[in-house]
Amino acid sequence: MIKVISLGWGVQSFTLAAMVALGEFEWVDYAIHADTTHESLLTYQFAERWAGWLEEHGVKVVTITDKKRPDPLETYGHVAIPTFIAQGGMSNRQCTDHWKKHPIRRWLQANRNGEQVEQWLGISLDEFQRMRQSDVKYIANRYPLIEKRMTRADCVKWLQEHDLEVPPKSACTFCPFHSNAEWRRIKATPQDWAEAVEVDRAVRKEYPPHDLFLHSSRKPLEEVDLRTPEEKGQLSLWDNECSGICGV
Repeated sequence: MIKVISLGWGVQSFTLAAMVALGEFEWVDYAIHADTTHESLLTYQFAERWAGWLEEHGVKVVTITDKKRPDPLETYGHVAIPTFIAQGGMSNRQCTDHWKKHPIRRWLQANRNGEQVEQWLGISLDEFQRMRQSDVKYIANRYPLIEKRMTRADCVKWLQEHDLEVPPKSACTFCPFHSNAEWRRIKATPQDWAEAVEVDRAVRKEYPPHDLFLHSSRKPLEEVDLRTPEEKGQLSLWDNECSGICGV
């Protein structure tokens, strides 16, 4: 059986790969990253810093990039990414399957030599609802972080305790599932913000007669007020020092 990690370079998947590197899990054959080419600049910088460290500790990193760069507007003739529809609801998501799952499976089929594959997914205990059985016979999904009862916060703590860098959230710059906090982080990186704004403008008229938007407010991204409540003048309820009992 071939064992592989699905490496997205976010907190959970990097923690999983680092735990293998430091001997807290058995060895895997590969850590596979399906590069959408639309990740945040911060994620690419993080991967550049830490791919070598994983390799030095015995975790072979494989990066898969399609010859044709994935286009959020042109995946099988449809808008590939989910978007907010002006009149309500969301359009369908195709990006995860076409940009991540399918490229990894094509690589596995070309390299598994007929062997079964155990695919490790970096889903933590607080995301248990995302667990799925594989829909193909040659892959069995495994969730090592859930086996260890680790949440995302536990992953951050583990990285810090082992003097490892905590990665930024991994997602495409224009992902509509960003929180306002994440949109602020995107906006703070000019290259990322420029791409997000470009895609937001481009999807607007792709579903006539309905307008499409990346932000849940259903406003053009450039017009959304991304300030924190405190920046808008709301009084903070958390001025006192934390007593340490909240667990965050």
